[in-house]
Amino acid sequence: MDYRDRHVVVTGGTGALGTAVVGALAEAGATCHVPYIVTAEAERFALRSHAKVKLVECRSLSEETDVAWLYGTVSQLWASVHLVGGFAMAPVVETGKADLMKQVDMNFVTAFLCCRAAVKAMDGRGGRIVNVAARPALELRSGAGMVAYAASKAAVVALTVALAEEVAKLDILVNAVAPSIMDTPANRAAMPKADHAAWPKVEEVAATIGFLASPENKVTRGAIVPVYGKS
Repeated sequence: MDYRDRHVVVTGGTGALGTAVVGALAEAGATCHVPYIVTAEAERFALRSHAKVKLVECRSLSEETDVAWLYGTVSQLWASVHLVGGFAMAPVVETGKADLMKQVDMNFVTAFLCCRAAVKAMDGRGGRIVNVAARPALELRSGAGMVAYAASKAAVVALTVALAEEVAKLDILVNAVAPSIMDTPANRAAMPKADHAAWPKVEEVAATIGFLASPENKVTRGAIVPVYGKS
């Protein structure tokens, strides 16, 4: 993949999957704009000194004005990859409105606002957008016990498919990946007895995202790509 002279926004870029995505894109020549909210995130980000990585302090990705400001700092945007989000597991009777809205804000609202800002920033030049859904958003019964999370990620699926149809004529291809549980240190610590070898590696998921966001992807749009590994 050749990303030379192309600018890419990667939200959630300081996380485990984000680090893999940013590393792969930067290696392919992209200039990666990585927003962060907490200073400690930037300080521990392994790629903070990379010549192709630009860390951008941002107050919020669920507020319209903050997202507009972020995308206004990027010239000639080619792709926008939306990894930021959150997970919460709880029975529905223990999930209040505040818990629900937190999941909606973190997973759906951030994706919607970043998609909107990206389409504006691409300004008729074409480009690529990649969202992150989740396995429970495709296999809805598996969302039992995490209904708010599953519903917010299902909204990301609907956003992706509908937007892909809306902006196809602008040469903007919109897709999403739907990971199962990924092999990260945090997930291993949370589930020490699980079959970690079956989980998809973040580098493998990053490779799929890298293709969908690349100029080499000329025809795929509206896809929700399962990245389950062997799990």
